[in-house]
This record gives sequence, C-alpha cells and structure tokens, in this order.
Amino acid sequence: MFNASLDTSSDAQHVLAAYGWDEGWAAEFAPYAAQGLVPGRVVRVDRGQCDVATPAGVIRADTEFVVPRDPMKVVCTGDWVAVDPEGGDPRYARTILPRRTAFVRSTSSKRSEGQVLATNIDHIVICASLAVELDLGRIERFLALAMSSSSGDALLRTSADSWESGAQPLIVLTKADLVPDPVALSYLVQDVETAAPGVQVLTVSSLTGEGTDVLSAIVAGGTSVLLGISGAGKSTLANTLLGADVMEVQAARAVDGKGRHTTTTRNLLALPGGGVLIDTPGLRGVGLWDAGTGVGQVFSEIEEYAADCRFHDCAHEAEPGCAVLEAVDAGELPHRRLESYRKLLRENQRIVAKTDARLRAEIRRDWRIRSAEGRANHAAKRGRRV
Repeated sequence: MFNASLDTSSDAQHVLAAYGWDEGWAAEFAPYAAQGLVPGRVVRVDRGQCDVATPAGVIRADTEFVVPRDPMKVVCTGDWVAVDPEGGDPRYARTILPRRTAFVRSTSSKRSEGQVLATNIDHIVICASLAVELDLGRIERFLALAMSSSSGDALLRTSADSWESGAQPLIVLTKADLVPDPVALSYLVQDVETAAPGVQVLTVSSLTGEGTDVLSAIVAGGTSVLLGISGAGKSTLANTLLGADVMEVQAARAVDGKGRHTTTTRNLLALPGGGVLIDTPGLRGVGLWDAGTGVGQVFSEIEEYAADCRFHDCAHEAEPGCAVLEAVDAGELPHRRLESYRKLLRENQRIVAKTDARLRAEIRRDWRIRSAEGRANHAAKRGRRV
C-alpha cells in the first residue's frame, strides 16, 4: 500500500513531487490510500482513457468509473486521481481529488456547457506572437477567463481582489527576435500592458534565448498552462523550457502568421528546472464562461470611472452624467477598450443567462424598456406623442 505521508527520502514521493505533489494533496489522498489505491497526476486524456504519472511511472488508466453527468467534472489534464494498484487489467481511475483551480471556457454548442482545459494550475501563460499584428481584444478575452479561473469541485470563484488563491496570469510575447528595433518593441509591450493592467508582460525569443531564463524561473514555481492560438509559438516555447524537442513544431504561414494544430491533445510535462507545464492545442475560439469577475479585473479602470456615473445602472452608451464616456471624450480612456469591455460583458451575460432564469427575465425587461424609450425618442423627433 502507498504511504500518503510526505517522506522526502522515498523514491516514489520524489517522482510525484516532480509533478506537484505536496502535503495538501497527501492529506486529500489519505482516505484512498487506506483503500489500497495509488495516487497519480493525469498527464494526457484520450478517448475515455488517460495517462497517469504514478510513483511507479506513467500508466494507462480507464476513466469509466469517473464519467459524471456534469461535463465540467470529467477527467482532465492536470487532475490528481486515485487509481487501481498494480495487477489490474485494465487499471481504473476511481476518483478525482478536489481541484484547486480550473481554466474553463464555453463550448461551441448551443447548450450552456463549459469545457475544462486544464486543472490545478498556478500560472496561466497567454502566448501572443510578434510575427503578426497583436490582437489586443483576444488578449483581453484570454485574460478575462484567466482572472476568473475557478477553484474547487463546485468551481467557486477565486478572490476578486487577489490572484493569490487562483492561477496567476502572465502574458508572453513570443518571437521577439522578429522585432529587432528596441523602441518599436517597447511600444508593443506598452500597448499590451495597457490592455492588461497589473499583469506581467514578458518578451521571449526561443531563437535567441531572450527572456527564457526569466520565464523558466517563473514556471518553476508550480504548474503552468500555455494558451494561445495556433502559430503563437507555444510548442516551440515548451521545447525551449523542456530543453528538448518534445513537442512537434510546424512553421506558421507567412501570409498571416497562423499555424496548424501541431499539438492535438493537452499534455502535462515535468520541467527539468522544476515545475510542471501543460501545453494545449491552439484555440480557434475562446468563449467566456461565467467570467464576470475576470472582465471586471481586466477593465478595472473602466469600473473605477463607472463608480462616478450619475446612474448606478449606467450602461455607458448615451446616458447623461456618464463618467466613462467623459473619460473617453477627454482622451483618458481608449474607445477601443470601452468597445471591448462592452462586447465581453454582453457575451458573458448571454452565457450566464442560459442557466439563470432570473437574469434572463431581467434582460428581457431591460430590452423592453430600452425599446420603449427608443420608440418614444423617435416619436418625439417627429413631433408627435405616443
């Protein structure tokens, strides 16, 4: 039977420590150790089976016994699980230990469903390539999800005032060697910093090694997930951090910088300098999933201006006394930021409304009120009453 206590002299414990095992996970696993089960971390999931790093090495396990009705609780890369001891054929993953954090996006289906991309993560590394024009709106979208990273089986939100209890976001601008002018590079970094207040922005080149030492030091402190579209340089960056060509890499198209999906599954890899890395396939779409807290943090300056609006429910569209619109007119707030804020708020509201009947009713009521106001204003312009 596996001893769940942390014994630093144990070879088995040393193996799991490389994947993030600590006293907290040992305590969570203790009841299952008493049943003779073995702890392990999921390094890959594929068609109802998963590869699990255990004290005896990586094994293949069947997930038949942990297939819940809730799609948010299926086995995912990064999960800690309790699996059958040696001797079983097949061996089964029997349960998932409570998640500390989870990165969730909305699925493309019309149903209200979330897709868990990675679990038990400490750093969310958002990759954007400098080989093409930066899409600040996409970076803001990724950040809104990152800052709303969830914790626990109930997917409770992390603190709105701090990232200490959740995953820490980091923006990495890859292929920095393609911008040799330091002044131009600094302007690009400033643009991203404006779109990501309070978030560290790092320029990295896997070709020259620029910034890789700083990034290696950051990801050595826990589990990190690489996110970005195809062609953002995630797999190349993963190989650089791993010190070996583990992930397949293909060149991005010269015409638009887009890449092909060389990574097709989410893979968890132990880094030689410490820490764990999860590389993900390029994401074509990043649908928000209950990311209201994250949107508020990404656009914190807008919410600060909004506190001075005349009306507490100001929509920042055309209301009198709107401090947000005044900030835009004064040049203090970029109009692009306000448009991005509106877009993400509307999208998140639609997602939440799918499962919240009261919110749906409020949206319909607001729509009726605005429609009536619009008709009244139109009639007034034409000189007649309604």
